[in-house]
Amino acid sequence: MGRFESSDSHGSLELQPLRVPQPKGDMYSTAKELVEALPDWSILSEDEEQGLIVCERKARALSAKSKVTIKIEGPDGIPSTTVTMVSESDGGLLGGDKKNVNEFMKLYRRRVV
Repeated sequence: MGRFESSDSHGSLELQPLRVPQPKGDMYSTAKELVEALPDWSILSEDEEQGLIVCERKARALSAKSKVTIKIEGPDGIPSTTVTMVSESDGGLLGGDKKNVNEFMKLYRRRVV
């Protein structure tokens, strides 16, 4: 099973948690809109109160489909939000989990920063 999680230890900004001075609700809405706009991505479940969006990223060449969890955390009413991601997959010759996090966060960062 493959797994990749955003972390401050990664060198690329797209692979690190995103911290922005924006309200949690706005960040959640933007994340949901982006998932809905991305080809090969679909929402499996969502919980705005908990700040969770669970998605499926369809398989691509040499990698399996993935379950991607987006977590949006921050205090209500205060513009301070942290966004993290975890991608998990079974099978495939090449791990697509790191690519999934990079793909989403690169586009997400452009929308919110």
